[in-house]
Amino acid sequence: MTVPQPHGTDCPNCGAPVRFRWAQAVQATCAYCRSVLVRRDLDLATLGQQADFPATGSPIQLGTEGQWHNMRFVVVGRITYGWHRGRWNEWHCVLNDGQSAWLSDAQLEYAMTIIAPADTVVPDPATVQVGETYVWNDTPYDVVGITEAQYLGTEGELPFTTWDKRRCLFVDLQNAHHGFATIDGTDVPPLLFLGEYVTFDDLRFRNLREFEGW
Repeated sequence: MTVPQPHGTDCPNCGAPVRFRWAQAVQATCAYCRSVLVRRDLDLATLGQQADFPATGSPIQLGTEGQWHNMRFVVVGRITYGWHRGRWNEWHCVLNDGQSAWLSDAQLEYAMTIIAPADTVVPDPATVQVGETYVWNDTPYDVVGITEAQYLGTEGELPFTTWDKRRCLFVDLQNAHHGFATIDGTDVPPLLFLGEYVTFDDLRFRNLREFEGW
């Protein structure tokens, strides 16, 4: 994989350099002052500052590289969500063809997904019930969980803005062939992400975070 070359400008709040790996990034978080920044053409505007959120215990970090099937990817951003059973990370990945993908990292369970086409019919998550079945791309998916979560923080580069979003509703679906889908209720209309469960070893990671004792 050819890793995207960083480019960028300075944080309008603290003046620190902000480097972008992904040309399509809409939001970034300053690594120095935690300002949430939105990119408009060549300029950066400050939306506000977020508090420090708990450090992740995951070995994945910004700049981690991996492989999903025959596609290399690099991790460029992260959203952390909290819910009544803990928290999980959604890592924003850029594939070697330029597509945006998401790696869900929750209690040592992993799934990779890509957003479905805009013309895909997606139900309102508020009307979905556990046990229902939906079919996309001629593949059935069963609803296995509905989670209300809250944003805990972001870092790196994201394809959308998360500022002022506090709570969100997610619907998780799966099938017998390790297929995985998520309905994201943070937008109207809701977004659908399709993919599969994966193992840590499946993704052939490089540049992982090192912990004491490794």
